Amino acid sequence: MDLSDTPALASPYPASADTPDRIPGNAGIWVGIFCVLVEFLLLFGVYFVAKAHNPDAFLRGPDKLATLAGVTITLLLLTSGYCMLKAVEAIRRDARWISLRWVLLAIGLGLGYPLVKFFEIRWNLAHGIDGEAGVFYTVYYYLTLNHLVHLSWGLLGLGWVAARTALKAYSAQSHSGLEAAALYWHTTDLIWLAIFSLFYVLR
Repeated sequence: MDLSDTPALASPYPASADTPDRIPGNAGIWVGIFCVLVEFLLLFGVYFVAKAHNPDAFLRGPDKLATLAGVTITLLLLTSGYCMLKAVEAIRRDARWISLRWVLLAIGLGLGYPLVKFFEIRWNLAHGIDGEAGVFYTVYYYLTLNHLVHLSWGLLGLGWVAARTALKAYSAQSHSGLEAAALYWHTTDLIWLAIFSLFYVLR
């Protein structure tokens, strides 16, 4: 997925706060986001089909999960997403170093997700909750680990834009790469909110 400063979709002008009608990011990131959303819509379709055929398993399944882990991940990702919002806001003012600090903070918070997920899976396995514990947990592992893969790509993207920000590649007039990374990161946040609701909250 290319997060470089390619021209913004449907706009012949550089990424600038002076062109409010332009679409943020670039064409490549919107194609990528579309593909990710289609993939997870299909996966959520699998969830609802499995739930329709195994209502009791999906009714009892959330009771055995570590809800605290899910809440912690949710808070980490939402806070990290806020940091990326502030990073884009800062670069639009040409406050490059402030933007870099926000991106680095977003990365630090985002790294908390795989750490929490590691301990959550250890706890699950210690309590007999593995992929063979029932259809609910099979679907749970498939969706959450798939999301973790996509989030890992997002972390790599944030690392890339952090390096480019430090090298002064972005400015108030040209920062579509930073916007693209932020857009992808917000997409992973939204997908996680759906996963959290379906597996940890709803019955």
